Amino acid sequence: MDFKELTYVLAIARHQNITRAAEALHLTQPTLSKFLKALETELHQPLFQRLGNRYQPTYAGERYLQRAREILEAKRALDQEMGDIIKNNEGYLKIGFPTMRGTYMLPVTLPIFHDRYPNVRIDVHEANSEHLVKLLLDGDIDLAFFNYLDPEPGLATTVISREEVVLVMNRDSEFTRFGRKKKDCRYPHMDLKLLKDQGFILQNATQRTRQVVDRLFRQQHMEPRIILETKNIQAEAELAARGYGFTFITETHLKYIPDRSQLALFSVGSPSTTVTFVAAYRKNGYLPFHAQEYIKVVKEFT
Repeated sequence: MDFKELTYVLAIARHQNITRAAEALHLTQPTLSKFLKALETELHQPLFQRLGNRYQPTYAGERYLQRAREILEAKRALDQEMGDIIKNNEGYLKIGFPTMRGTYMLPVTLPIFHDRYPNVRIDVHEANSEHLVKLLLDGDIDLAFFNYLDPEPGLATTVISREEVVLVMNRDSEFTRFGRKKKDCRYPHMDLKLLKDQGFILQNATQRTRQVVDRLFRQQHMEPRIILETKNIQAEAELAARGYGFTFITETHLKYIPDRSQLALFSVGSPSTTVTFVAAYRKNGYLPFHAQEYIKVVKEFT
């Protein structure tokens, strides 16, 4: 067994197709098929079920994949630790951001980090938070930044900041008059039940702010009337500014909306609703020196 063998099997599992896996590995399809057949013969059992063109791991395959990930993670951690010891400030760091966060955080943080560590190559992955968690657990990225809701088995986190999720509407909406000053609220507080018949613009169900908002509605025993779902946070804000509906946006995102003058902001919840923005990485793994340094840069920026 060698590391190449483990990488091949993981690629087949990831793509669930021998042709696509071979392309990703820069191999021919017959070469990869021959490798898999020889490995299964050596192990005296199949690692994958063939369901048409789809390759589904067997029980033995699942166990093999689990150990393969552990072995490759241990090798990656060893390589990174040895690289840190050399102190040559060279390296390769794979980070992940939700798309909207990346839009305004990467142009600021990457130049600062590059000035400090010009020989470190950065590979950026932009995806929703759920997919970033999967990339972390699979070892495809070293570090990701997102809003943290519940403990994720296998992940450790460093808190970057805490911010409020606010209700957003057009500043001339008739409902602005229902906002009330409330202790411990940064914005006028709005009782969501007053909006029970109104239309809401909500993010996609895989986005963390949407998941926070869904919990908020459940706490209020409300079923929102959703008139639009979109991944585009800026579009949400602009539609709310035009009176198209009501929406929810975190404070940090609001800082980067081009024109906030048409928006009215309200605290919601008991008495407000907050999320924690974190740097996440694999638990019990080796966090590379340059990953630690990039976390510091993001903290400085935030």
